[in-house]
Amino acid sequence: MIALEKARVYLEQLGLTEAAAVLDGRLELAAQKQLPYADFLADLLEAEVSVRRERYLTARTRLAHFPYHKTLEQFDFKFQPSVDERQIRELATLAFISEANNVLFLGQPGVGKTHLAVALGLKAIEAGHGVYFVRAQDLLEDLRRAQEEHRLDRRMRVYLARRC
Repeated sequence: MIALEKARVYLEQLGLTEAAAVLDGRLELAAQKQLPYADFLADLLEAEVSVRRERYLTARTRLAHFPYHKTLEQFDFKFQPSVDERQIRELATLAFISEANNVLFLGQPGVGKTHLAVALGLKAIEAGHGVYFVRAQDLLEDLRRAQEEHRLDRRMRVYLARRC
C-alpha cells in the first residue's frame, strides 16, 4: 500500500472523514504552492474542524426547536422603535448566560419577541451553549400536564438538562 493510501486509511480510522476526503486535493494544492508541511497539515485539519463545527451547529440548532431561523442582523430596529437596540446588542454579548440571568421578552404580538429570542439562541449555540426554545404558554401547559400525570420532577429534569 502506498503512503497516500495508508494516510487516507489512517485518517478514516481516526474518524477524520473530511480530511480523508479532501486529502488528494489539499496535497495537490500544497505541492503547487510549495507550502511547508506544517501549513499543509494545518489546512487539512482545518477542513475537518470546519465540517465538524458546521455539523455541530446544525445539530444544536435542530435540537433547539426554533420555530424559524432568524438572526439579529435580520431584525429591523427601525420598524420596531419600541425595542431598545442597545439593550439587545448587550444581550447579544451573552453575558447574561455566564451571570446565570434570565431574559424574558414581553410585548404585544408582532413586535419581534420570537425573532429576538431565536436570534439570541442562535448566538448562544454559536458560542457553544445548549439552547431549547419553548414559548411560555407551551411550557406552562407541558408542566401542568406533567403535574397531573405525577411526572413533574422527571419533566423538569428534561428542561434543565437542555441548558447544558
